[in-house]
Amino acid sequence: MDNSKLGLSLLISGLGVAGTGLLLGLFYAPSVSSNEWNAPEAYRIIFWHVPAAWTSFITFGMLFVGSLGWMLKRKEWAWKLCVISAELSLLFGLCVVISGPIWGMAEWGVPWDFGDLRLNTYAVLSGVALYLVMSKRSQPDTPEFRDVFSGIGMFGFLLVPITFIATVAWQVRHPAPIIGPTAEPNSVDPIILQIWLLSFLGFLILMAGQAILSSQVYNCEKKLQTLQTMIDDALEGGTNGQ
Repeated sequence: MDNSKLGLSLLISGLGVAGTGLLLGLFYAPSVSSNEWNAPEAYRIIFWHVPAAWTSFITFGMLFVGSLGWMLKRKEWAWKLCVISAELSLLFGLCVVISGPIWGMAEWGVPWDFGDLRLNTYAVLSGVALYLVMSKRSQPDTPEFRDVFSGIGMFGFLLVPITFIATVAWQVRHPAPIIGPTAEPNSVDPIILQIWLLSFLGFLILMAGQAILSSQVYNCEKKLQTLQTMIDDALEGGTNGQ
């Protein structure tokens, strides 16, 4: 199986698994206490929101690896990883910042709280991804641009641990983690956790498929650029020969 077929297969499989997790979350997952939540049924959006957030942290980690690799080694694979992971970070970041305010409006009565550090740091994180994607499409591909791009990418990754710490230490509206070392024991229903992890698995498979397909697109773009350069050089040589 070539990479294009593999990427497409993973993409479709990931959508299927993530979609199954979302449906189970909507129609099968148990309800939560109305004493603890203002909008108990609205919590079901977490089966999309949280896996997207976890996946975005992974893609920002990929961005950091690619940025560091380019800065230290000047390797083309590292630059390609930067470009692909920035696009993926923007995609999954948008999934988070779109789904979060929907839940916030139902639970808090407002879509966003600018006094919550956790929300604001993630918004900046998504803004970094947006800036990187837009700059890649508008700026010439020079070593200087790649250096700036990589530097911003590494800065963006630094916001990931800050975002996590903000969730624990400066909690305002955003709920504290219910999974991990800082979570209280038995803080999440086992069925909810299982569906949650299924959705996360689907997002991971989806992300892998998108990364493979994006890599194929990147390779095709580089080949087209090489061919265009060869054609331009040939035309310029023919013009000079006349």
